[in-house]
Amino acid sequence: MSDEFEPLIVSFCCNWCSYAGADLAGVSRLQYPPNIRIIRVMCSSMVHPNLVIDALTKGADGVLICGCHPGDCHYEDGNLKTEKRAEAITIMLEDFALEEERFRLEWVSASEGPRFAQVAREFTEQIKKLGPNPYKT
Repeated sequence: MSDEFEPLIVSFCCNWCSYAGADLAGVSRLQYPPNIRIIRVMCSSMVHPNLVIDALTKGADGVLICGCHPGDCHYEDGNLKTEKRAEAITIMLEDFALEEERFRLEWVSASEGPRFAQVAREFTEQIKKLGPNPYKT
């Protein structure tokens, strides 16, 4: 794939852990690609599979959902609901003829700024290897 391709990645981050982890990465001046567009949600379980599919069919090259580690969810078991939805999302991606690698679910706590930066770098590289989303106009 060309070095000129810069993917657009939508990241849904839970307010209590992952968004704070992303913020920590920023204030710690950790380097990660600017391709990530963060959307803060109160809980990762608020991200309905239709939101992921909608983002991808409207041109996002990848979607990343970040939530609290299992057992640390502010809403007790919201992240477990997210994990079940992630399975449904991968099935839906096949129906839309999209690679399942365009979607990723990760657990990132508020104190894991370096982990968020690492996940952002890895996912951006993975999407660059896949190339542009075929739904992009």
